[in-house]
Amino acid sequence: MTTFKLGRRALIAAVAAVGLAGPSFADEVVDSIHFLIPGGAGGGWDGTARGTGEALTKAGLVGTASYENMSGGGGGKAIGYLIENAESNHGTLMVNSTPIVIRSLTGVFPHNFRDLTLVSGTIGDYAAIVVGKDSPINSMADLLAAYDADPGATAIGGGSVPGGMDHLVAAMVMEAAGKDALGVKYIPYDAGGKAMAALLSGEIAALSTGFSEAVDLANAGEVKIIGVTADERVDAAPDAQTMKEQGIDTTFVNWRGFFAAPGLPEDKLAAYQDAIAKMYDTPEWEEVRARNGWVNIHNSGDDFSTFLEQQEQQISDLMKKLGFL
Repeated sequence: MTTFKLGRRALIAAVAAVGLAGPSFADEVVDSIHFLIPGGAGGGWDGTARGTGEALTKAGLVGTASYENMSGGGGGKAIGYLIENAESNHGTLMVNSTPIVIRSLTGVFPHNFRDLTLVSGTIGDYAAIVVGKDSPINSMADLLAAYDADPGATAIGGGSVPGGMDHLVAAMVMEAAGKDALGVKYIPYDAGGKAMAALLSGEIAALSTGFSEAVDLANAGEVKIIGVTADERVDAAPDAQTMKEQGIDTTFVNWRGFFAAPGLPEDKLAAYQDAIAKMYDTPEWEEVRARNGWVNIHNSGDDFSTFLEQQEQQISDLMKKLGFL
């Protein structure tokens, strides 16, 4: 009996000592987060929310994570739900990305990012221009020369509708290179396979796509990356030149990040932001990030707001020029 009491006291003392001496996130843990995903399972938003939740919980920064897919209205259904049920959703984070800017500008839904509480931008995927592996084009200079020689025969394809992200990136790059964005022939495709077939057959001279997808295609030996819309070269493809290196002064990133309901209490906002900031230094996050080929792009609070306002202005100006606004 006596032995049991002493052992128990020793155990309590040991646990207390470990708690005091060892590293602890006790003061920073968020008990739970419910992730609201504006699209279906398997998409980019879904993967971002579930990957972030996985890293946060495995690292001990968040107790539990749950997930809810709410498709509809190009993401507008989830945004409207979060706003209309704000008080009951203060434990919810909604994932979103560049389309919240594009679709609010075009009136797909009546809200924009200012109607939400901005929590944090977390990851990004730069854009890239690629050509077929056997193309005589090896740089943006080559593509521009081909365009100058015959604009109609130098079409650029993409996986989004006219006025969508791939089209805007192609127009942005050509505009920054001194060409008329309205003169760029853009051909949309509804699937990556069709776009690749068009590229390899010569129907399009180049393809505008996400950087991570471009890396996969380049690693498979199907394309050459001739330009990336990053400020600096990206580790995943160190040989791929940025647009800036080639004298084309433009950058673009399809960010993904998290928003909360309007009126979120300051202490809850600070806790969410703190947990996400600490996540970047954990091996659990690095495992998730590397597995998905994501680029760390962390914008929190006012920095996130400034970033979104700048992107909104950039996209708005271009869409007006192209006749979409």
